[in-house]
Amino acid sequence: MADDGVLIGAADQLEYLRLDRANRHGLVAGATGTGKTVTLQILAQGLSDAGVPVFAADVKGDLSGVSQPGGPFNDKFQARADKMSLTLAPSAAPVIFWDLFGEEGHPIRATVSEMGPLLLSRMLELNDVQEGVLTVAFRVADDERLLLLDLKDLQAALTYVGENAQDIGARYGNVSPATVATIQRKLLVLEDQGGAHIFGEPALDLKDMMRTDAQGRGYISVLAADKLIASPRLYATFLLWMMSELFEELPEVGDPDKPRLAFFFDEAHLLFRDAPKSLLEKVEQVVRLIRSKGVGVYFVTQNPADIPDTVLSQLGNRIQHALRAYTPTEQRGLRAAADSFRPNPAFDTGEAIQGLGVGEALVSVLDAKGAPTVVQKTLVRPPVSRMGPILPGERAAVMAASPVKGLYDQAKDRESAFELLKARAEKAADAKEAAAAQAKADKEAAAEEAAREREARRSERLPPSRAPARRSSRQTAGEAFAISMVRTIGTTVGRELIRGVLGSLKKSSR
Repeated sequence: MADDGVLIGAADQLEYLRLDRANRHGLVAGATGTGKTVTLQILAQGLSDAGVPVFAADVKGDLSGVSQPGGPFNDKFQARADKMSLTLAPSAAPVIFWDLFGEEGHPIRATVSEMGPLLLSRMLELNDVQEGVLTVAFRVADDERLLLLDLKDLQAALTYVGENAQDIGARYGNVSPATVATIQRKLLVLEDQGGAHIFGEPALDLKDMMRTDAQGRGYISVLAADKLIASPRLYATFLLWMMSELFEELPEVGDPDKPRLAFFFDEAHLLFRDAPKSLLEKVEQVVRLIRSKGVGVYFVTQNPADIPDTVLSQLGNRIQHALRAYTPTEQRGLRAAADSFRPNPAFDTGEAIQGLGVGEALVSVLDAKGAPTVVQKTLVRPPVSRMGPILPGERAAVMAASPVKGLYDQAKDRESAFELLKARAEKAADAKEAAAAQAKADKEAAAEEAAREREARRSERLPPSRAPARRSSRQTAGEAFAISMVRTIGTTVGRELIRGVLGSLKKSSR
């Protein structure tokens, strides 16, 4: 890095990325194997040396080498350095390794509430109706002070919404329990993809990605993404969340002498693939306005055609590696790439892009007035840090010396929506059980009271005895006949009364 900025390489003269224009965003494009990762590495280390913190996703694992000094340098690299009058001194950059899964770096998490319904809908691939129901769930959680920290919190909130769909629908709009169930199934898929590791606490403090070391060099935050890239929606949405968080949290600083942070978005085409219009508009807004927050965003992709025109038009610094144009689609992409540069009368831009070798690029950056320079065919400078991935022991040593060691390594699970709704459900179940027990007791008491009343009424209906006192215990023949006639008449009347009361029995005796 020189006073002029970050050295990119040499054309007719040395090409630099000006630090005071580095927040005007940029593009690094080119086919696979043409040198994009090396370019990203020299830009990241050059910005770090200038005191600019950097964030970059390491999709293939190669970028981890920036943490180790390079060398010995081969003849090709030495020849390039000689052409630029550059002395190759092996040097490593200060690095913090991060990993959403906590395997090859410090865990990096966000809370569900922070992610919000729009980005989470993108991650879950929800349609408009499902996104609306998810938005209602977030609104209910907010209104009822239910913290949504992790996926179990969101599952609990959705269950609550589904069980109270009628009441909630009357306040917030129609909520279908079937739609709630669909969202819950998609959350299970996300969990299988590793979503349970991503959501929770402690959540990432973006200040930890904007650190400098004792020598004033910016830390390069390297996100291990070789596993994450297998879930492209998860990868793209998480990086978009980080970018939007920077936009929301950082204050306005205008155009500083150098960026507060440089954000490299590798495999950028994944961000825009199948993205709804509402999301594209949000990305465009963030890219357009985050510049004044002192953040430079650099998209790394195979073809400039992968980036929407509304975003591409805001990328002032461009480095284009070789493109192949065998198909009509590739040819259109080539023409678009060529037309995006300020032409150089010395060569045809489209033909130059196809003829570039490994380590060569077409470069156009913003000058002191903020205007793009004429495109130059540039030999990219060799890196002074190691090319390629590092060993597990080297990674462990870097993490052991990390300034954020111990801050994020242990997950926390404080009281949130899951615990609060569980407590509510248990309290409601206890109240229901108590009410059922009371109802049973009341019923038994009522039955006992009714039995006592029936007994009392039966006692009142019995006539008092009027028979005269007997002079002897022996029955005369007349008395025996009279008693027999009374018993016969009483039995017959009793049988008829019972049958009369129980009509079915009366019918069955005939």
